[in-house]
Amino acid sequence: MVATGIMVSSVSALLLLVLMTLSFVPSVDVAKDWALLGCQATCGRVDVPYPFGIGANCFRPGFEITCDGSSVAFLAGMGYKGPLFVVGYDVTAYIQNRPNSSRSARYPYEYYTGCVSYCRRAEVVRDGRCAGVGCCRVDIPLDLTDNSVGVDTDDEESLVVHRLIYDFSPCSYEFLVERNSYIRSRGKPTMPVWLDWAIRPNGASAFTCSDAMKSSSSSYACKSQHSSCVDAVNGPGYTCNCSHGYESMDVPGSYDCKCKRGSHGNPLQQKCDPNFSRAAKIWVGVICGISCVIALSIFIFMMNEKRKLRAFFERNGGPLLASINNIKIYTKKELHHITRNYSTVIGKGSLREVYKGTTNDNQIVAVKKLSTPVPHTSIYPEDRQFWEIRKEFANEIKIQSEIKHRNILRLLGCCLEVEIPMLVYEFAPKGSLCDVLHGTPRFPLPLQTRLDIAAESASALDYLHLFVAPKIFHGDVKSGNILLDENFMPKVSDFGTSRLLSIEKMYAESVTAIADPEYLDPVYARGLLNEKSDVYSYGIVLLELITRKKPSYAGNNSLKMNFTDQKACEMHDEEIAFPAQNIELLHKVGLVAIDCLAEQMDDRPSMKQVAESLESIRRECERMQGKQGDQVADGTLLNALLLV
Repeated sequence: MVATGIMVSSVSALLLLVLMTLSFVPSVDVAKDWALLGCQATCGRVDVPYPFGIGANCFRPGFEITCDGSSVAFLAGMGYKGPLFVVGYDVTAYIQNRPNSSRSARYPYEYYTGCVSYCRRAEVVRDGRCAGVGCCRVDIPLDLTDNSVGVDTDDEESLVVHRLIYDFSPCSYEFLVERNSYIRSRGKPTMPVWLDWAIRPNGASAFTCSDAMKSSSSSYACKSQHSSCVDAVNGPGYTCNCSHGYESMDVPGSYDCKCKRGSHGNPLQQKCDPNFSRAAKIWVGVICGISCVIALSIFIFMMNEKRKLRAFFERNGGPLLASINNIKIYTKKELHHITRNYSTVIGKGSLREVYKGTTNDNQIVAVKKLSTPVPHTSIYPEDRQFWEIRKEFANEIKIQSEIKHRNILRLLGCCLEVEIPMLVYEFAPKGSLCDVLHGTPRFPLPLQTRLDIAAESASALDYLHLFVAPKIFHGDVKSGNILLDENFMPKVSDFGTSRLLSIEKMYAESVTAIADPEYLDPVYARGLLNEKSDVYSYGIVLLELITRKKPSYAGNNSLKMNFTDQKACEMHDEEIAFPAQNIELLHKVGLVAIDCLAEQMDDRPSMKQVAESLESIRRECERMQGKQGDQVADGTLLNALLLV
């Protein structure tokens, strides 16, 4: 292939090539009213804003655009950015600039640059690359205008070669594209091209802003007081830049200014005002800043709460208790839902509150929540009380998870995501024995029911003492801790002060007494606890059952002291003192109670002996009621016979 150097169409041909490339690129977003009034604003799909123009008096000198019938725009005397790409399989192309009129010159132009693309098989060409095989490129020199493109013509040898590749490459192409936009592809993509222009006199090889301002005012283009002159970076000449906040176009003899997006006003008369004032922007910034701080604070708070819940869960033995199959571990959120934010209080003490709740499967439950101790002036008492409460609850969870007895309140689950664990129990609708005996309204409670309560609750305590290993001492036996279901079946509850003791260790020394002082064993009060302490407290409960009086009543009257001072018969509850046979049963129950209240532990019976005695009295009462029923039936039959 021989380079014959035939040139193609010089300046106009190159710019035709440039503008044809533009015609296949989406048009620049320029308002069509930027063309002068009465002038053509487009050529095909190419917008033509002033200082460019089509037709007489529509352009600044040197910026005339011609638009032929095929809607292709032509412009002379323009520089441009971006390389020249050549696509083909047998082609040589080059750019030439500045004709050389010297007779001694070897070539007709002063500058040449170009590239060659040649290959024999289409399959060696890869899409996405332009590296000499099927495609090559060459950069356009800066500071040069009036460039033209040349291609080699085909001689006989090259025609022979061309016939071999005609089937897969009948044509070759040359075009200008923005530097990083062209990707070799067999499709027909569209890509941008940059046109670079500046204002200068025709034929000037050097021209700057200072030269322009020295010339006549009529030829100087930057007429607006809100514009400034800037030297061109590619070749001679200058351009006009708007001042900050302005967008404009210069027209001959005057100018048209528009406020920049985000501002408003009449820039011909005064400076444009922003749509948002400075004060508004400050307020928006302050509000956004505060919102971000609040959002961040909420996020940090939630993360801290999550970590706190996890820390409580682990510190309260969550991983260990989670392995207990018959105990459900509730979350703090679940208990809020079950109790409706702790809205219904069914019991309240000095250190605890009990709330009524309903689970998702409609089971009514009781939720026990301990209150945090009131701070003391000294840190040591506060810490001691705090740790006693924590130990109390952890102890109760473990104890009750191992207990299976019909007369012991069943523990359903617990919540460990709080400082002190909360417990979830089965619900006892009749409340406590204390409420039934001493509350308002006054429940009728026959002797048989009272004996049932006494015998069955004693059986529950006997179970704790003998049938659980290690032994369990309740430590807080009282009528308030014996709950009743809908059938008045007793349920011993509140193991908060229970102590697990091995058989070998019969006494727990230095134990802090937390039990109710009205039921408190004097020996337990001195720091010694064993099963006989529960027996003593239960003796007070028996006296409550047969007298329906509180341990301390009518001022300073002591139930224990008065009952043991030969006043027992006078203190029996009138509701159960009739018929006369009941007096004997009440006397027997009173004797069991007095034995339980012996000052010396060794003189007290065991809870097993108490339970057996009460069971015997209950059966005797049942037999007596059965005989009474038979007598009533016989009397009814005799009356019927007499009537006949």
